[in-house]
Amino acid sequence: MEAKIGISAENLAEVAHSLSKILADEYVLYTKTRKAHWNIEGPDFYNKHKFFEEQYTQLEGIVDDVAERIRKLGHYAPASLKQFLELTHLTEDDRGKNDAPTYIRMLLADHESILIHLRGNIDNYASALKDAGTSDYITGLMETHETMAWMLRAHLS
Repeated sequence: MEAKIGISAENLAEVAHSLSKILADEYVLYTKTRKAHWNIEGPDFYNKHKFFEEQYTQLEGIVDDVAERIRKLGHYAPASLKQFLELTHLTEDDRGKNDAPTYIRMLLADHESILIHLRGNIDNYASALKDAGTSDYITGLMETHETMAWMLRAHLS
């Protein structure tokens, strides 16, 4: 059923498509963070294992929130790995190193890439697409990724 919330159907479709790309990025990052949690090795194994668990748990909530935002706008959220890989701008990780610095640098780069993408699109939601709600939502999402990136960065200092 079409959402009649004061935003044109065309704008809702464009916002939903943009959010679908964000959802794909979040899901790929979630999967990469899970990989780090499962496969981490090294002298600080336990602390890093727990740290990555905190991060993927937070990302799991983000994935759910983004998908539900898409549904609130009257569209269906992509929900297959094939769709996510077609929509994401991130790359899968197939590296063999399982040490903390390698994982942290990779995850940090992805958070920063997502931040750049979010920041580059935030004004478009409110101004061109007339969706202040999504603009506000993306602002909160940026703040979450900034905090997560800071936590990763602190492990490299």
